[in-house]
Amino acid sequence: MKKIFPVYLRVPIIFFAVFLAMEYFIDSGDRPAFLKYPMISVFLVVFLFLLIAIEVVVAAVDNVTYHLLTDEQRKQLEEANEIKITDSKLFQKIKKWFVKESPIEQEADIMLNHDYDGIKELDNDLPPWWTKLFYACIVFAFIYLAKYHIFGHDNQAKEFETEMAEAKLAVEEYKKTAKDLIDAETVTLLTDTGDIAAGKTIFETNCVACHRPDAGGAIGPNLTDDHWILGGGIKNVFHTITEGGRDGKGMVAWKGTLKPSEIQQVASYVLSLQGSNPKDPKPAEGEIWVEENAPKADTKTEEAKTVAQN
Repeated sequence: MKKIFPVYLRVPIIFFAVFLAMEYFIDSGDRPAFLKYPMISVFLVVFLFLLIAIEVVVAAVDNVTYHLLTDEQRKQLEEANEIKITDSKLFQKIKKWFVKESPIEQEADIMLNHDYDGIKELDNDLPPWWTKLFYACIVFAFIYLAKYHIFGHDNQAKEFETEMAEAKLAVEEYKKTAKDLIDAETVTLLTDTGDIAAGKTIFETNCVACHRPDAGGAIGPNLTDDHWILGGGIKNVFHTITEGGRDGKGMVAWKGTLKPSEIQQVASYVLSLQGSNPKDPKPAEGEIWVEENAPKADTKTEEAKTVAQN
């Protein structure tokens, strides 16, 4: 059997084709797949062994088969092996699909009557690949015309705008779950025990020097009452911790020290201390803060409670 590529080329080509395909299709991050997943290395070694074994077996079968042939059959096989690839029928068919040549014997039949100082012109046809590509372009033009100008399919500009809008929505959805991409507008109050405990640890590490361990206030204000200098609520407290307090006399900005997720945790912990009534708290500063969406108490009910207490 005549083989196009010798064995010393065929085996490496097949092996590296499989190797590159596995590296392409297997997601291994920034490391090669055969290093990250040891089983892939084992598979490649076994695959290479099988390739070599198959070549050895095929060569042995060819050798045995050759010795079983008659002299006439051997002569036919040798003649077939001597035929060049370029002379094979398959190659000639493929060549005719791309190139159309006229034999030198037919040159007189395609010679034109043009004569320029002894230079003559042949009436050769265009290469088949060129004409086929030209007809394909005409067909494509009609399809393009019908798709985009008759049926109104999205063109490149509309597709770009649609993809940008989808990407913007994807980014917004990602920001909702990405802890360190939150800001004062997207932050929410945390109530999970683990988050509150983490916020307490951050508070005890960074905040007790100014606010006391019980948040009753020292250099900084009391954080347990309902008075706030720069506004209460999770958004205002998050912004104050991130950007700092009043210029010249307020708290420093912690955005360079703490991550947004950590600021969210410590802000949620501070708000969980509301009404804890520490011993000897610092006098209230600022104004009473009431959440905008907080339900308003019934005035008559409150007056009735006051009268009943008196």
